[in-house]
Amino acid sequence: MSPSPTRVLVLNSGSSSVKYQLLDMRDSSRLAVGLVERIGEQTSRLRHTCLDSGDTREALGPIADHEAALKAVAEELTRDGLGLDSPELAAIGHRVVHGGMFFTEPTVIDDAVLAEIERLIPVAPLHNPANLTGIRTAQALRPDLPQVAVFDTAFHTTMPESAARYAIDPKFADRYRIRRYGFHGTSHAYVSRTTARLLGRTPEEVNVIVLHLGNGASASAVRGGRCVDTSMGLTPLEGLVMGTRSGDLDPAVIFHLARVGGMSMDEIDTLLNKRSGLFGLCGDNDMREIRRRIDEGDEAAQLAFDIYIHRLKKYIGAYCAVLGRVDAVAFTAGVGENAAPVREAAVAGLEGLGLAVDPELNAVRADEPRLISPAGARVAVAVVPTDEELEIATQTYALVGTGSAPVGNNS
Repeated sequence: MSPSPTRVLVLNSGSSSVKYQLLDMRDSSRLAVGLVERIGEQTSRLRHTCLDSGDTREALGPIADHEAALKAVAEELTRDGLGLDSPELAAIGHRVVHGGMFFTEPTVIDDAVLAEIERLIPVAPLHNPANLTGIRTAQALRPDLPQVAVFDTAFHTTMPESAARYAIDPKFADRYRIRRYGFHGTSHAYVSRTTARLLGRTPEEVNVIVLHLGNGASASAVRGGRCVDTSMGLTPLEGLVMGTRSGDLDPAVIFHLARVGGMSMDEIDTLLNKRSGLFGLCGDNDMREIRRRIDEGDEAAQLAFDIYIHRLKKYIGAYCAVLGRVDAVAFTAGVGENAAPVREAAVAGLEGLGLAVDPELNAVRADEPRLISPAGARVAVAVVPTDEELEIATQTYALVGTGSAPVGNNS
């Protein structure tokens, strides 16, 4: 009897890109990683690395669509002896941004699942269509293989109604599926669990505030391994100041821009999602560049940084109140993992809440989870590199690894 397959291919299909990783779940090792970007353009690029050999290959030239992109990925994997036809491939795990309230856990994809993901397009118009394209293309390439959807929103479905509901008439909220869903769920799940292990405890024993700070940014309050509040809402626009998104905003600003500014809904959408946040405040959404400008005395960059930190502090304080007891605050994602000044500023003045960072520990650059709070601190402050691909692979393999996964499984 041949051994059960142990490999999982993780696909993250964006509107014009596909990120992928192939992992062996016997030891969670990566076999190959890659990125196809600028799909649909003449300047498309595929960058592929085989981790076993260390070889990196890059191909430039037009890639017409996601089908062509995934076929190119399959060819690169085949060149390394890791092709999609390998009997060692157990499943393909797909990142899906919006699963609404219907999908609360990883789910083997069937026609009903696809239809529900499609019905959620109005609340995730930039993401779910691309996710669907990636799924359908992968199904065409390997129709016999389990395809699993892992939803960004699933981790947040444990929020109580008091946190998830907006204070509007439920008749309209229910009709149009208006509620706080939250995003970056795979990252918040992975980081909260890893933080517990860093403290030598189980997830059920600790309360953690997770700060996922990248170009998109979100915070979550995690009590005993379950999310009880998060900063993003119906869409990823709500919450923290982000690279190009405004985050929290008086809704009447939209009415004002329409009535007084004469702006269309599409123009307002573009303003708040693509031309606001750090970029809107100072013209840069790269924290490294903003810090460089601050060092040179740039006042616009300083104000953008101050607004970013002010919002971050508000959420830390709010989630301390929501949780009641906080065991750790964990910084993750591109800014959270690499911008020591952000971490220092975010907890400065919060000593009364038990929060502080050790300057020397905070200045260390490392790829491993680590504590940066002083010895004996009441609340641990941690830097935990996120690994959303590993989280997707882990959830996918847990569902199909035995070969007995139910199709359309959800609760």
